[in-house]
Amino acid sequence: MATSQLTASSVTASARNLASLQGLRLSTVKFSSFGTLKPGALTSRSFKRLVVKAATVVAPKYTSVKPLGDRVLVKIKETEEKTEGGILLPTTAQSKPQGGEVVAVGEGKTIGNTKLESSVKTGAQVIYSKYAGTEVEFNGANHLLLKEDDIVGLLETDDIKDLKPLNDRVFIKVSEAEEKTAGGLLLTEASKEKPSIGTVIAVGPGTLDEEGNLKPLSVSPGNTVLYSKYAGNDFKGNDGSNYIALRASDVMAVLY
Repeated sequence: MATSQLTASSVTASARNLASLQGLRLSTVKFSSFGTLKPGALTSRSFKRLVVKAATVVAPKYTSVKPLGDRVLVKIKETEEKTEGGILLPTTAQSKPQGGEVVAVGEGKTIGNTKLESSVKTGAQVIYSKYAGTEVEFNGANHLLLKEDDIVGLLETDDIKDLKPLNDRVFIKVSEAEEKTAGGLLLTEASKEKPSIGTVIAVGPGTLDEEGNLKPLSVSPGNTVLYSKYAGNDFKGNDGSNYIALRASDVMAVLY
């Protein structure tokens, strides 16, 4: 009979769980500590302080994933392992990617009696909310399965300032933080108050009502706006400027 092995990452067997092992229908059980044990040779005494090392279970391999509904499958852009100056980054310092390429889309969603196709197409380069979706690994690459509404916008270049927001998203260039107090004291990075004022760079096409009609947003490019302090997703442009993409509902006022 063929030799059989337990498939668990790490199991500590003791006398009190011997009964669960005795239920296995094995002709021969192989342990690294004892070699090969024949049926009938296993006793409670044999398992005292015995540590069983077993092989890791290999997950099944999938070659394709078909999103359902308004979900989108994105191939995640690889993490930058070096700075622009060529310095190798440790794993803890590597920023989590927020962009990738759309490789598959669902059939869309229904609003009222209106059937709507996905607004993103296969091959599009997108930016998505930082903690959205579910990661799936197949074909040797990391993918993210997320709802279309979690996609912030399209980005066809390497500079975030060129982001084209989708749906009800607003893309804002953040005003610079004050570097000094009113009394002239220089502020450290940690003590600088996070700005909540900025200039609108681009806006999405708007939201859909219950009948599927497009409702434009109430802000326009060029507006100076006040927005919720901890809303949205932060980005840094190639020129060092700070940007934020958030929902129109997080914009509280237009400043004149």
